[in-house]
Amino acid sequence: MPIAAIRTHRFSAPLHTPFVTSLRRATSVDSLLVEVIDSDGRSGFGEAPQVWAVTGANMAGSQAAVEEMIGPRLIGRDPDDLNANCAIVAKAVVGNEAAKAAVDVALHDLAARRLGIPLPRLLGAPAITAATSSAAANSAADGDGAGAGPGRGVVVATDVTLAAGAAEALGAAAKERVAEGFRVLKVKVGTDAEGDLARIRAVCDAVGGAAKVRLDANQGWTPREAIRIINGISEEGLPVEFVEQPVAAKDLDGLAHVSQRVDIPIMADESVFGLRDLVEVIRRRAADLVNVKLAKCGGLGVARTLLVLAESHGLGTCVGSMMEGPVGLGAAASLVAAYPTSVVSDLDAAWWLSESPLQGGLRYINGTVVLPDTPGLGIDL
Repeated sequence: MPIAAIRTHRFSAPLHTPFVTSLRRATSVDSLLVEVIDSDGRSGFGEAPQVWAVTGANMAGSQAAVEEMIGPRLIGRDPDDLNANCAIVAKAVVGNEAAKAAVDVALHDLAARRLGIPLPRLLGAPAITAATSSAAANSAADGDGAGAGPGRGVVVATDVTLAAGAAEALGAAAKERVAEGFRVLKVKVGTDAEGDLARIRAVCDAVGGAAKVRLDANQGWTPREAIRIINGISEEGLPVEFVEQPVAAKDLDGLAHVSQRVDIPIMADESVFGLRDLVEVIRRRAADLVNVKLAKCGGLGVARTLLVLAESHGLGTCVGSMMEGPVGLGAAASLVAAYPTSVVSDLDAAWWLSESPLQGGLRYINGTVVLPDTPGLGIDL
C-alpha cells in the first residue's frame, strides 16, 4: 500500500475580525493544503500557511516545492516508513520550511490514520480511556499542559490574541475574551512605542487578574524602546507574564541586551526558525523562552528536537502557529499534547476563522483546543 499520489489544494477562509500586528494586517487565512494519499485511498493532510511578512512563504512557492521537488521523491514509498520519509522531505529542498512542514504533517496524519489512532497518540500522548476524568480537561484550562475528557479527545489550553489597536478597544476586547472562557491573553503591541504602555495598562485593568497577560511586539521596538517600556511595566506593577520578540529577528545582540536588563522574561519567536537559531540564542543567553512553530522549523520532528533542546538548557517553551487553519493548528496542538510546554501555548489562529471549507477536526471550548478522538487529525476536505 505505497504512497500513490500527493495533491495540493489552495485554502482561503475569512476571519471574523482583522488580525493586526506590528508586521501586518490580515483579514483571511491563506494556506496550501497538502494531501498525501496511499494506494487504498486513505489521505493525510498538512498545511503551509502563506505569511509574507514573517516566513516569506506563499502558496505559489509552497505548491512548487511540493509538486516539483518534495512530492515526486515520496511516490511509491511505504507510508509507514515515517522517519525515512520525513528525512527525505527535510533534504528535498533548501528552505521552504512551510512546505516541508505541510508534507511532514500530512505523512504523520496518514500514518496515524493507517494505525487507526489520533495524531497525538502517534506522537506519544497518553491513550484516552473511558475512565479518563474530566478533571484532566479542567487542569488543561487552568494550567499549562494538556488533558483529556471522556468522548471528547485531547484538550489543550491556548491563549487568545488581542489584535493591535487603541487602548480602549483592547480593554473591551480583553473583557470579551475573558467572558468567553479564555484565561491567557496575548496582546499585540509594537505598532506605536509611545502609546504601548497605556495599551498594556488598559488590558491589565480590564481583566483585573481574571486572566494572564502576555505581550508580543513582533519585532516592533528598538532595544532602547523595549527596555524603557518593559521596565515601565515593572515599575507600575502590571502583571505581565512575558514579552515576545521585542526587537528585530536578526538582532540577537539587541535581544540579549534587552533580556539582561529587564526583570520580565523575554521570549524569542521570529529569531528562532531552526536548530542553529536556537543554539545561538542559548549561546548568547538572548532569551528566557522560545516559541516553536511548525511552519518556521519544517515539521514535527524538528519541532520536538527544539522543545527538548530548549528545556534541557533551561529555556521555557511554547508551541505557536502562524495565521493558519485547523490542519496546521491540529498538528501544533497534537504536538503539545505529546510534549507539554512550560507555558500555555499559542494555538488560537483557527479560532479567528468565520467559516471553513474543511470537515471535522478541532474545536474551541472555554479557552481550550479540543482535538477529536478519531484517527489522525480527523479532518476531511
